[in-house]
Amino acid sequence: MDTRGIKFPRLRSAPFHEWSPSIHYAQYQRMPTGPLLERRIYDFELLYVSQGEAAITMLGQRFTLTAGQLIFLPSGVYHQNEAISGPDTRFLGIHFDFFDEIDIQTESDIIVNEKNVQNDRFACEAVSDTFQPLSLHPVYTPTLACVQLMEQLVHEFTMRPLGYELVCKAHMLNILAHLLRHANSRRQFLTSQHDNKLLKLIEMIDKSPSDPWTNTLIAERMNLSIDHTAKLFKQLVGLPPNEYIHAARHREARRLLRETDMSIERISEEIGYSGIHYFSRLFRKHEGISATEYRKLTKVL
Repeated sequence: MDTRGIKFPRLRSAPFHEWSPSIHYAQYQRMPTGPLLERRIYDFELLYVSQGEAAITMLGQRFTLTAGQLIFLPSGVYHQNEAISGPDTRFLGIHFDFFDEIDIQTESDIIVNEKNVQNDRFACEAVSDTFQPLSLHPVYTPTLACVQLMEQLVHEFTMRPLGYELVCKAHMLNILAHLLRHANSRRQFLTSQHDNKLLKLIEMIDKSPSDPWTNTLIAERMNLSIDHTAKLFKQLVGLPPNEYIHAARHREARRLLRETDMSIERISEEIGYSGIHYFSRLFRKHEGISATEYRKLTKVL
């Protein structure tokens, strides 16, 4: 069916009690350096970069993502994914729809076959009066809590214990709420005269979390008071600077636990903590399990 002249993504205004996301795919992925073919999907995808750097070309724009960022890929919109870093880039990908409206039996049901486009299968993006559509500004830096929810969703979807569908649906609603709130905070923040400078600092923290970041150092870089800097920072990411630094370091620690054989002590040093006991307490506080238990659990997936 010819889809020329149809505007994607399709938007559907609906109160929150009508949102009922279903999960079609949730996995960790590796992509070797280079671009994939341009494509469209029938559902929606959250593509989170867990390691490396990626670029997505969509709607005439090229979005570059570093580790710790995700992009919202809408239904029906042509996009091209590319892994920039070598030897590969690692992702966490979640395919879903907002209203449990399309039937996905295999992964091939997700990708649009341009020789046989099924126009009635394109899912609708849920929108409300409270928030702007997620597709309006598709790149996000999710909070640690949001990333943990995505990881838990992948675990449920992979292991499929009794009632996993209900848990996945609950996690997905929570993830969407995190992203919508983040988008709303970002929109309010961008009215500040200090936005670009602080955004660059946050990008530096994400790339080098082990550096000796402190509230005082960030305030000095902004040439503002510590209190005012902390207020602007929290408006943007939902966390004060010190908590964001801990979250960035924790994200890097989880990556090293999953993807390397480094000792716990070495990882503690790599992410900027001087003592293994302090790191271990923080890790257990965030995850509810020890770093060693986390490493064992990720080997199962």
